[in-house]
Amino acid sequence: MLIIAKKGIKQLKNIDETLKEASKCLNCKNPSCKKGCPIATNIPEFILEIKNKNFNKAYEILQENNLMSDICSTICPAEEQCTGNCIKGIKGKPIPINELEKFINEWAKENNIKYDIIINHNTNKKVAVIGAGPAGIACSIALRKAGADVTIFEKEDKCGGILEYGIPDFRLSKEMVTNIVKRVSNLGIKIENSKKLGKDITINSLKNDGFDNIFLGIGAQRQTTYKLIEEPAKTILTSEELLKKYNEKGKIENLGITVVIGGGNVALDSARAAIRMGAKEVYVLYRRNKELMPAREIELKEAIEDGVKVIFQTKVISAKSSNNKIEEIECIKTKIENDKAINIENSNYKMEANTIIFAIGAKANEELLNSLGIKTSNGLVEVDENYMTNIDGVYAGGDLVESKSYVARAIATGKKAAQSILNRKERDK
Repeated sequence: MLIIAKKGIKQLKNIDETLKEASKCLNCKNPSCKKGCPIATNIPEFILEIKNKNFNKAYEILQENNLMSDICSTICPAEEQCTGNCIKGIKGKPIPINELEKFINEWAKENNIKYDIIINHNTNKKVAVIGAGPAGIACSIALRKAGADVTIFEKEDKCGGILEYGIPDFRLSKEMVTNIVKRVSNLGIKIENSKKLGKDITINSLKNDGFDNIFLGIGAQRQTTYKLIEEPAKTILTSEELLKKYNEKGKIENLGITVVIGGGNVALDSARAAIRMGAKEVYVLYRRNKELMPAREIELKEAIEDGVKVIFQTKVISAKSSNNKIEEIECIKTKIENDKAINIENSNYKMEANTIIFAIGAKANEELLNSLGIKTSNGLVEVDENYMTNIDGVYAGGDLVESKSYVARAIATGKKAAQSILNRKERDK
């Protein structure tokens, strides 16, 4: 997500170009761009400071709202959120909001500008945050800024969740992830890695340790697949397995001809990672057409530039293996009716394949959550308007509560849950 979006967004190259684009902002009284941002970034305000050449103040506005501003400006689907809601985009080109945000963050880095985070000691809550992905990090920061005693419990060796193990480095610099984790730690937030929910910690054990509230941000851990073959085959993988291996600088040997099933950004990330891991050929097979493909246009463009071959309106229905390895897949062509993919009778065909990667979504680990007393429904945790689960004082956010949640949306749920925890302090008095 180095963004060149559908409505004329371009990467800004210098200060003059940045000032020119910022000058086009109408400073709407009821900014729809801000409404389109899941975390309600103060867009007109920071753009006004750019117009006034007060880059330091613009950086402060962005940081006050979101310490992960640099990450969001790099990977957010701006064409669906802020920029996609810019009023100027109705009759012409919208303001490239994400690129203005990106420019300010890069300017601050180049000029060694620091944002001083103020801790307001107005709460003595002790909160456990389980999961160090975007939702967990955002929740932790918001709580700590209010003075809460926060401990993050993360099952992996590194923090960041999808930022570290999911989104590959050709889309998001791992330096950005490392920096935000350092900032979290410098705030006085304690981090305990290699702590797995249900094994090393439980809801009850944390409550017994004096944690007043608990936030669950463990993400959607169960990858969605479907049966292609009777016997097991070690060359059928999930996107999570492949991307984690790639992000850990590992390699899956002998990928050969690789077929990725899916049509989202994760499918394209997996395909591009497979190419970098030495796959002979990589195909993305998507059962709907290009117009219905959920992946961003820029991601599709860059995947094709990397050599990924995309086949639309095709569904993989079975596979053939030998010696525990895939040799061939059988597909069927589809037609689109009311945005649904319908199999076309007698359109079956076969193609050679050595590795299959499922990238068709993920759900919450309902078995784990239910064993801890957390209610779930349709692969999501049930929460109220305050993001509280059925257990008093236990909250959830991110992919646990929203299907296909973007990073900015996950951040928003973490911030909202944190505010609910802080508000609950008032009710406890």
